[in-house]
Amino acid sequence: MKKVCVITGSRAEYGAVSSFLKEVALSDKIKIQLIVTGMHLSKEFGFTYKKIEEDGYKIDKKIDIDLSKDDDVSIVNSTAKGMMGIVDSISNLNPDMIFIVGDRYEIFAAAFSAAMLKVPIAHCAGGETTLGATDEFIRHSITKMSWWHFVANEDYKKRVLQLGESKKRVFNVGALGLDLINEKLLNKKDIEKEYNFEFGERNLIITFHPTTLEKKTSGRQFDELIKSLKTISNTNFIFTSPNSDSGGKIIEQKIDLFVKDNFSRSIKIKSMGSKNYLSTLQYVDGVVGNSSSGLVEAPSFFIGTVNIGDRQTGRMKSKSVVDCKPNELEITKAIYKILSKPFRNSIKIMKNPYGDGRAAKKIVSILEDLKLPTNLKKDFIDL
Repeated sequence: MKKVCVITGSRAEYGAVSSFLKEVALSDKIKIQLIVTGMHLSKEFGFTYKKIEEDGYKIDKKIDIDLSKDDDVSIVNSTAKGMMGIVDSISNLNPDMIFIVGDRYEIFAAAFSAAMLKVPIAHCAGGETTLGATDEFIRHSITKMSWWHFVANEDYKKRVLQLGESKKRVFNVGALGLDLINEKLLNKKDIEKEYNFEFGERNLIITFHPTTLEKKTSGRQFDELIKSLKTISNTNFIFTSPNSDSGGKIIEQKIDLFVKDNFSRSIKIKSMGSKNYLSTLQYVDGVVGNSSSGLVEAPSFFIGTVNIGDRQTGRMKSKSVVDCKPNELEITKAIYKILSKPFRNSIKIMKNPYGDGRAAKKIVSILEDLKLPTNLKKDFIDL
């Protein structure tokens, strides 16, 4: 059996990872090892490692990287701590390969550690572009350190090939994060009971993360969003917490203040989890913010997304996504657009460019049959 070491560091990415783990459980050719790090081990982000254990998975190693501060220097220090812990864990577990998803700094720490230990890496979600975030250069760096690439669509496959990777090791399987859509989701009453919150006449999910390549602008951009939301009547707001990037704590504080002042129609959910998030998408009228979820998952539910600012610039977008600048008037205009009847009618028939939600099965099938490399030398393939 192939020993595949899965490394997960955040609540959002675990949604994709969990679909892979469920599919692997059906395989008699792959044995899973599991390393948990990053936000999973942070009290502030809800100790989400407990959800992994509740799902029935044995965690082989836990690596705390100290997310108590979110300034740039602290993020670098956390990445370094991740490398120190992950390199020791990989050495002890001695896997045949590493399986990672995404582009966060703790995943970069995992990729660098594995590459230096000459352990081949299978990476999901390469080839994407997000010009407004540090994820951009982290993602492409991980691509160059990885051996196998599982991408979300043909455009992203082309971009991985532009980075010199071999066609034989790049597979278009769709976005792994969509797989949960094909599972049984929660109904409206279950969601309301879970969060002690009632859906209103109209409802929006708000997810806004720090803009990591724009110094000291995240708070100001979020202020513009808050000013816009105050003008939107007869609408309930479901906030999800920002991630652990630099500037996240400022946004969190501003969310708490808004929810306190608008408690009758707003709620903040610290860690919703992928299944609950997707379940909630069934019953809301749109998504607002700068998260990839508005581009990747939301289109599968035929609802509109207001995509604010440059954080997701470069990512493929369906016609349900409305881009806007980070100022109150532009945001308000975009929100009313996605809530309008003509717009909603225009997206009733739409194909999600990120796949059909069956990526895990394709990935496991490929991993079962592939041969492990005898060395990790690879040519740079010029186009």
